[in-house]
Amino acid sequence: MKALPLKENLKKYTATQTCPIRNIISRFTGKWSMLVLCVLYENEATRFNSIGRALPDISPKVLTETLKNLEAGELVHREIYAEVPPKVEYSLTDKGKSLMPHIHSLIGWALNNYQI
Repeated sequence: MKALPLKENLKKYTATQTCPIRNIISRFTGKWSMLVLCVLYENEATRFNSIGRALPDISPKVLTETLKNLEAGELVHREIYAEVPPKVEYSLTDKGKSLMPHIHSLIGWALNNYQI
């Protein structure tokens, strides 16, 4: 994709609905979204409590909201099994899996450029 000159880009992306940056950032507004995606990437189909154990600082309420947002963004799939007690597993969709190399690149960039 050929980049437009800066002025044209600024005009084009000033409108919220046409700005790819605003669009994608709105899907990741919570500080936990990328971490939840990383947990799901490493563990395939994962239950709610397993995600919570992997991210001990996240509250159940925030984890629920984060999973709902990621599901609405078609990055996470929620599978409900007809069992007693009910069983629910979360996994990455193909779209979510395709995002992971970019998240890994961002993590690598952060490690190279910021002291942790």
